[in-house]
Amino acid sequence: MKTQYSDAFSEGRTRNFEESARESLADSQLRNNLGKATRTIRRKRAIAVEEMPDWEQLREAGRALKSRVVRHLDEYLLQLEESVTRAGGQVHWARDAEEANRIIAEIARSHDAREVVKVKSIATDETKLNEYLEREGIEAFETDLAELIIQLAEETSSHILVPAIHKNRSEIRELFMDKLGLKDLSDDPPDLTNVARLYLREKFLNAKVGISGANFAVAETGTVCVVESEGNGRMCTTLPPVLVTLMGIEKIIPTWQDYEVFMQLLPRSSTAERMNPYTTFWTGVSEGDGPREFHLVLMDNGRTEVLADEIGRQTLACIRCSACLNVCPVYERTGGHAYNSVYPGPIGAILTPQLVGIGKRGSDSLPYASSLCGACYEVCPVKINIPEVLIHLRGRVVRHKQDEGGIKGKLDPENVAMQAMAKTFSDPRLYEGAQRAARIGQWPLARSGAIHRLPGRLAGWTDARDLKPVPQQTFREWWRSRNGSETGTRSRSGAGS
Repeated sequence: MKTQYSDAFSEGRTRNFEESARESLADSQLRNNLGKATRTIRRKRAIAVEEMPDWEQLREAGRALKSRVVRHLDEYLLQLEESVTRAGGQVHWARDAEEANRIIAEIARSHDAREVVKVKSIATDETKLNEYLEREGIEAFETDLAELIIQLAEETSSHILVPAIHKNRSEIRELFMDKLGLKDLSDDPPDLTNVARLYLREKFLNAKVGISGANFAVAETGTVCVVESEGNGRMCTTLPPVLVTLMGIEKIIPTWQDYEVFMQLLPRSSTAERMNPYTTFWTGVSEGDGPREFHLVLMDNGRTEVLADEIGRQTLACIRCSACLNVCPVYERTGGHAYNSVYPGPIGAILTPQLVGIGKRGSDSLPYASSLCGACYEVCPVKINIPEVLIHLRGRVVRHKQDEGGIKGKLDPENVAMQAMAKTFSDPRLYEGAQRAARIGQWPLARSGAIHRLPGRLAGWTDARDLKPVPQQTFREWWRSRNGSETGTRSRSGAGS
């Protein structure tokens, strides 16, 4: 099964969000699929959350716990390593994606594994593990239904929770018939699921190595957790004799008791369920029970760079629930592929630029992939202030462009315009002069009480809206004509305030 993902996050393409979004917006079927799916998830989530009278207290507890992890990450990582080792597991440290992939491939080769089965894992998508293993002569089989669909279609995921959200069941039926050699198949979900079940059953039983990600890992006990809805994750983590888990270093929680908070927040925020159908915990290895060998690969891959940013570091609190995607008006219309990253939506707009670096791989456009409506912040179960981070990253992008312009001797037109506006708005005389100049200069454009089209690059603003013209009399001019001199006006308005 050949996989040919072409993800900009991992392969260094420079395609930006604006270019990709333009294509997505032109796909009416895509918009219909996304709109229907996200509306359904939003409605179900609202009902599930409404049942919890202490929902806001749970959110605050989740935020506080993840904040504590970020503050003491070095200590918790060492504690986790000690706990996993004590329970019979082996811990590996990976500085980047290349090192993480190499470690996992070496483990598979050491057991003469030519095939591995995988639990849905965004971390392995981040490192492009499937492609790396393929180059090493090892075939990786995705066992999550949506991930299997994506793998067969040779596409990338478009949603954190529902990777194939951009496809409807008729499209999936055609895909299965084409890739699995079926002559006849209905598009009923039970029939589609049964085809995948029969295809994967043999893979589960024969695999020597299973590979997973991790939703959480407990520093206190070394317990790793995977939550999923289909049971394939449990098959991958219990049947193969060797289990390898790739985990970002931020996925730690301090104690076993902390699951009490996150096992209530995560399912309601992600699948709108009271609890996940399958929640699998394992601690090291146990004689006669599950895998005989367990490897935990702890991956940095840019996360310590995120940790160094006082505002941006809150991004590391993300528990990958995808609630922010489901409420985002931008994501609902463009879909996940427009973000050119394994992390789409609002969380991807703040995580990807920090992981890959500002100014690299087209990531500079992602902080602008938002209307700043704040819906993502309102639904985030761990209260990540995504709008705050977006604005912070926009500032970093602008400063980076300024530095680039200084080095290359070029001027950024947007930066020059903003500096000119800042100077004008900070000086009353310049501001009033600009108003008078605008009033005179607008006469060729203002028609019937509106400016219907601005010239040049400003035309984009009036493509979908009219602009009100500058009035013939400003408020200050009206106030002075009514009340006399500006000095007298200030004294009278001050006395009454």
